[in-house]
Amino acid sequence: MTGTRRPTPSGLLMLLLFIVVTIAVLTPFYAILVASFKPAKLAISSGLSYTIDWELFTWENYRSLFTESADTYFTWFKNSLVITFLASVVSLFFSAFVGYGLAMYDFKFKNAIFVAILLVMMVPTEIIMLPLYKLMIQFKMINTLWGVILPFAVAPLPTFFFRQYASGLPKDFMDAGRIDGCTEYGMFFRIFCPLMLPAFGAMTILIALGNWNNFLWPMLVLRTNDMLTIPIGLSTLITPYGNNYQVLIAGSVIAILPILLLFLFFQRYFISGLTVGGVKG
Repeated sequence: MTGTRRPTPSGLLMLLLFIVVTIAVLTPFYAILVASFKPAKLAISSGLSYTIDWELFTWENYRSLFTESADTYFTWFKNSLVITFLASVVSLFFSAFVGYGLAMYDFKFKNAIFVAILLVMMVPTEIIMLPLYKLMIQFKMINTLWGVILPFAVAPLPTFFFRQYASGLPKDFMDAGRIDGCTEYGMFFRIFCPLMLPAFGAMTILIALGNWNNFLWPMLVLRTNDMLTIPIGLSTLITPYGNNYQVLIAGSVIAILPILLLFLFFQRYFISGLTVGGVKG
């Protein structure tokens, strides 16, 4: 009869560390959730708290969000959804395509291209925003959703990740595919894309999270109120002439839900993708 394994001191220490990190991460979300059920001005003036005062409990913040500010807020919400979806699909496709090519094929300047990708990863995005902004003006994409999406269609980090992940896949699949008459594009879509599902799951969460929370670049490109995204729209509620704390607090809670659902859906791919992609190649 096999005895029960006793937890080791290092295992208990690691568990304790994970519990502390989890509490530290979830505490701000819990605090803003509690604040969303208080009168907005009182929640701001008295600061965030972690206990629910049932005497002050109110749905007024959400009522204001879904009635008085519904058209404006959900226009921002829709813009964020569209940008996040399109930017994630475009970036995943091109990054996976480039990473797969760098991993599986030998061609001239292959190593130079890979080094260039690593160098671009070291450059802060803020440094290249001015030339990108001038480029969007020339392409007449200012105040358009594509002006937010296209400059980052091929991101260096996802490309590097897909390259590392694809480097750990057997090249024998390519020979088998060619013998069966599969085209080079067919091998990518029909053979290697299914094999790279964990990588797609991990990058879907990271890319979608980055696009959903992106603030600086959309703020430069988007001009009119009906084109704003959630982060920019919520920031406009705090002005020297008046503050709309009701929509700000309740809208912040609602804005968390899409990314939370996305993570819950892709979490098993996220963990396996990061693990395998980090040790292979």
